[in-house]
Order: sequence, then structure tokens, then C-alpha cells
Amino acid sequence: MPRKLPSRAALAALVAAALPTGATARGADGVRYADIPADAYAVVAQLRAKPGKEDALRAITLPLVAQVRAEPNNLLYFLQESRETPGHFIFTEIFASQADFEAHNRTPHVRAWFARLPDLADGGVSVIRMGILENTALGR
Repeated sequence: MPRKLPSRAALAALVAAALPTGATARGADGVRYADIPADAYAVVAQLRAKPGKEDALRAITLPLVAQVRAEPNNLLYFLQESRETPGHFIFTEIFASQADFEAHNRTPHVRAWFARLPDLADGGVSVIRMGILENTALGR
């Protein structure tokens, strides 16, 4: 006899019961959205691989995730790649301050990455410096 799968409502109840009370979104280190200061320095950057260089650019870029997340004043760092256009990368980054972002760009791992870009990237990195809006609404 086939097993009957639980309904969506039952699954949702099981998941909810497994989460701690008051759980909110957070990174692996426990940083919650509400813990990110409203004056933190946010950046969205993008980069496109040269035709045929998508795999090589991805290979040198993936290690940055762990390296940047380990930086002392990095609050959030995501690397994303377009599903429609492989080799088009978007970085979402939040640092405690502008000085911390500038220090990040001087780290050996970021400098070594930038040095490889002329061979692999179609143009440079496009950076948009962002302000965080409405973070106080998260209960701070």
C-alpha cells in the first residue's frame, strides 16, 4: 500500500514547530536583518564574462564568497549568477562602514581577483553604492 504524504498544511506546521520562537532571517553566523545598522554601507556590483570565459571567471570568483564573508566587518555577501546569461554575476554586499568596504577592496584576495579580470571579464566591475532603507522597521 503506498504511503500517504502529509498535506501542505501539515508540512507547514511541522516546519513551524521545528523553528525557534521568534526566528527571523539570518546568516550562518547569526546576523539578523534587524542587527544591520541603518547606516551600513551597501553595494550592488555586476560583472560579465568575456564569451567563452564564463567557467574561468566563475572559478576565480567562487572562492571570494568564503573569503569576503570572513572579513571582520562584512555583514552580508552574496554572489549570484544569471540563469538566463551564464557568466553575468551580481554581487550584493553590506559592510559596517564605507571604510570597511574600501579596506575590503585592498585585501589580497580581492586585489588578486581584480588582477585576473582583464583576461576574463568583458569590461570592469560596475558598482552601485546603496543606502539601506527602512531597516528600522524590522524591530530595532
